[in-house]
Amino acid sequence: MTSTLSSRRAPLANPVEQLATLDASMIGRTTFDAALRGAGWNALTPATLEIFQVNLGKLCNMTCRHCHVDAGPDRSDAMMTRETVEACLRALDQTAAHTVDITGGAPELHPEFRYLVDEAHKRGKHVIDRCNLSVLLLPRNAGLAEWLGDRDVEIVASLPHYRQRNTDAQRGDGAFEKSIAALRLLNAAGYGQGDPRRTLSLMTNPAGAFLAAPQSSIENEWKTALKRDFGITFDRLLALNNMPISRFLEWLIESNNLDSYMSRLVDGFNPAAVTGVMCRNTISISWDGRLFDCDFNQMLDLDAVTASSMTIETFDAVAWQQRNVVTRAHCFGCTAGAGSSCGGATA
Repeated sequence: MTSTLSSRRAPLANPVEQLATLDASMIGRTTFDAALRGAGWNALTPATLEIFQVNLGKLCNMTCRHCHVDAGPDRSDAMMTRETVEACLRALDQTAAHTVDITGGAPELHPEFRYLVDEAHKRGKHVIDRCNLSVLLLPRNAGLAEWLGDRDVEIVASLPHYRQRNTDAQRGDGAFEKSIAALRLLNAAGYGQGDPRRTLSLMTNPAGAFLAAPQSSIENEWKTALKRDFGITFDRLLALNNMPISRFLEWLIESNNLDSYMSRLVDGFNPAAVTGVMCRNTISISWDGRLFDCDFNQMLDLDAVTASSMTIETFDAVAWQQRNVVTRAHCFGCTAGAGSSCGGATA
């Protein structure tokens, strides 16, 4: 059973150690900034702010091998306060952002989760719940699927693969069976039936050191297999490359795959994937109110660089648009192949 880097006091629990490891893996390779310049970008600049991504914390009922958050049942040390949730809402009101994307950990375990959903829904925002599926089976979350459906919340559910072996390899024995039970629960609540008010999106990621398959070419395969084998339906498939950070970085090192994976990412750099990466239209807010260009930068402690040391408490929408995005070697993970972001492929 996987445990968190934090609980093991592993060296890679420190983002500085992760960045040093990635920098060492890049010796002799093209840097990300050089690849950007080759694609015509002097710097990665923001587009219109559309998405508020709120990371409520690192508490989770699972401890998955590929987790870039190092989330787990022991991570109650990193939980957003009600005051910071309120600051997120005040900042949201300064913008024309149309989506509130709620993540974790398992955000449904946070005591302020329902409050944040309700407040975003009242403001007419599209709300996304990034769900690990098994959390819906906990007794404390009985009826949550229906509650979310009543508020038009889109469920983006992580399911590594439609086969048990591949999913359990990443998430632990029994994870696939729980995921199927949760998907049936969501279908029963009206999710995944083509109703735009109850959208069920599945997010897949590779089980090894290779890029995600093109989502457009495998979506029908997934829909056919889940319908045939389990009677489950869903609306769309999102494909996400594994980011070489946190516990996936540890696995890459232990399996002697780091060098080959970084080569695959760098060699797979796709200029067409750059425009749609999440850091350009998203603000990522950590549990402690710090601001980041994306969820991955957040986990590496790479704070967004603005004219002042901005937090969500002091958010300035105009100043936010004037920054350049902070980039490092891991950014190849979002720009390799068909691209990869929280919304799936970018090219």
